Amino acid sequence: MSPIARSLISASWLIASAAVVGSAAVVSSASGADHCLKRGDAVGVFYVTKVAGAVDDGVVPGEQLCYRCRYGSRPMVMVFARRTGGRLTELVRRLDRAVASNRRSSLKGMVTFVGGDATELKQRAATVAEEAAVKKVPVVVARETETGPTNYKLPADAAVTVVVAKDSQVVKTHTYDEDNINVSEVMTEVQQILR
Repeated sequence: MSPIARSLISASWLIASAAVVGSAAVVSSASGADHCLKRGDAVGVFYVTKVAGAVDDGVVPGEQLCYRCRYGSRPMVMVFARRTGGRLTELVRRLDRAVASNRRSSLKGMVTFVGGDATELKQRAATVAEEAAVKKVPVVVARETETGPTNYKLPADAAVTVVVAKDSQVVKTHTYDEDNINVSEVMTEVQQILR
């Protein structure tokens, strides 16, 4: 085989290898789970606008604040929703009930809408709050409407990301598409952080 032929084969092999490696990187980053907050990570500050829910928390709809800051180190469940539908309303309803029935444990929760225009997100938030009949959990829109809080590393391909935290640290992060939200999995995590 001539040196030119060997060079062409080597170049072709390198290009094919690079394509395989590149496509593998795209597949692994598409899952989103590799980029989420992990167990032990700190849950940081982020600002939101209240839309509905948490009727007795002293915050009026339209007010901007950091609920995460208000909750301190209490056990909490933070739901970040990019899309509605599927089992999202059921998750919100169950979270609201859990917060109401675990006052002694100071369980807190919030549902934050991200991934679009602020006006559209407020409409989605209001609809879900009404459908779930929330009373204890605030339903809000993140200040960083497109991405959600950047320090939370929310995967863009997940319809719903749930961050379960205690003592200001992540216990577990779940990512779901709207049709496969595992409500019982999240509620099991809630029971675990209350022990």
